[in-house]
Amino acid sequence: MELEDVVKVHSIGFGLEDVKVEFKHDLKMDVSGIQIEGKQNEIMNIPRWVANILETEKHVIVHEQDMVQELKQAKVKEDVQDEDSLATLDKQFYIKLNAYLKKLEKDDFDKVQSMLNQLVRIRQGKIVRLADSAKLTSDLSSKLSVEEEVYYNQIHNASLAFKKEILGDKK
Repeated sequence: MELEDVVKVHSIGFGLEDVKVEFKHDLKMDVSGIQIEGKQNEIMNIPRWVANILETEKHVIVHEQDMVQELKQAKVKEDVQDEDSLATLDKQFYIKLNAYLKKLEKDDFDKVQSMLNQLVRIRQGKIVRLADSAKLTSDLSSKLSVEEEVYYNQIHNASLAFKKEILGDKK
């Protein structure tokens, strides 16, 4: 599967997951067959896609994990790993982070984007080195986001094709 397709599939899955919301006022409605009923200040878990619609219409406040803190922790963990080791990232880390970034104001967005660029640069370098030398293992796969896993396999396959072209098929 291509990277774009993998991201779309996992983004849909992310949108279907439940998220905590706080109701700004009493609300009772049906959204595409999903019954939503909450009292003012009540906290409830509802599907993220519904929460996003209700948040846009100013009916709820979505309570999400602080992805800036998650990004800082990921960067620190990656910095302490050696050149041939990757810290573990949640499979949907970048999907969650990009959804979070869309809600940030320009100044905050720029700061977070800069930190994200640093993390991606470090991980990308490690992934290229690892993918050039070995096939993806289940242990390594568990440390990669869905995007990184596709990237790893693309690099590994390109490396094999390059070596085959240069060195020839030894069969």
